[in-house]
Amino acid sequence: MTVQRTDVAAAEAVVVGYHDLLSAVAELFVRRGVPRARAATAATALCYGDLAGMESHGVFNLGRLYLPLFDSGRVDPVAEPRIVTDLGACAVIDSNRALGLWSAAEAMDSAVERARQHGIGLVSVRNATHFGCAGFHAARAAEQGMIGVVASNCGGQRIARPPRGAVTMLGTNPLSVAAPALDGYPFVLDMSTTVVPTGRIRLYAHRGERIPEGWLQDDAGNAVTDPTAFDGGDAHLRWLGGDPSTGADKGFGLGLAVELLAAALSGAALGPAPEALNGDGRPHGRDDDIGFFLLAIAPEKLRPEDDFHDIVRSLFGTLLACPAGDDGAPVRYPGWHEAERARTRLRDGIQIPIRLYQELCDLGVVGPANGAI
Repeated sequence: MTVQRTDVAAAEAVVVGYHDLLSAVAELFVRRGVPRARAATAATALCYGDLAGMESHGVFNLGRLYLPLFDSGRVDPVAEPRIVTDLGACAVIDSNRALGLWSAAEAMDSAVERARQHGIGLVSVRNATHFGCAGFHAARAAEQGMIGVVASNCGGQRIARPPRGAVTMLGTNPLSVAAPALDGYPFVLDMSTTVVPTGRIRLYAHRGERIPEGWLQDDAGNAVTDPTAFDGGDAHLRWLGGDPSTGADKGFGLGLAVELLAAALSGAALGPAPEALNGDGRPHGRDDDIGFFLLAIAPEKLRPEDDFHDIVRSLFGTLLACPAGDDGAPVRYPGWHEAERARTRLRDGIQIPIRLYQELCDLGVVGPANGAI
């Protein structure tokens, strides 16, 4: 049930209908000069974060990330991506600073069409901008019965230090793999190669909450639970695996693999560039000239004698049949909980914390004037 305007002052969160929010965000992008069809795709990509429960990549980023990109001219709302190389099954595209929420989706759709013909489609993108949730774009391939793989570096922005290093060299470098699984519950692995993305830390800071131990540490290696310490320069982000002794080199290695696939292959800006050595240990550089890697694989083209959908239904169905451990929680695979949340939020609306709601009101995204509440 949607909370009425008169209740906002007393509420901890305001419930907004998903389709109302989607329409309002699309209109905001249109007002910033994005063509309407592109704005609709971009809004769907952004609101996917709120729908699936990854709020750090949803409308929380509108005023913090996307609108400043427009204001500074770092996004061109009417940019036309340019094909640099086209070999049929694969291509290199210069995004020309198009809105990444849209251009990454468009590039994955191109990869899917290439895979329909060749069995595999690869689109490598440079000169791109932030694309939101990697899983949204990978899932576009899964919706077409294919396997989707998506990776992105952070352009020239450097956020995380190598294990045992004193200077930041890489971004959070997200990676996603998606595929059909059980009906209505696709497999969608969506992860940063650092222990969490920076947006999640900033979401905790925005809400005034402490973060769990293991996300941030200070220069002495001590755990930091104050999320404001990250932007304050008093703590730095850890890799998946935590410490070198427990697997941080694996997270770092995955981050480097993303850098190779997304940036070195496409010709985008590199995190580990010579200028990175001038850093002081804090995050530096800007997330301009981001690189994307988008891969679609059409299983029925590669193995026409087999039913891929039967195979994955058996695979993921067997996983769900695994007996529960001591805590009794059922076994689930990546993407299951996101699909469950999306069903619930489509039906009941999306809860937006009151402080974020007020920010969205100031931006003209929500409020009585546009019918989003």
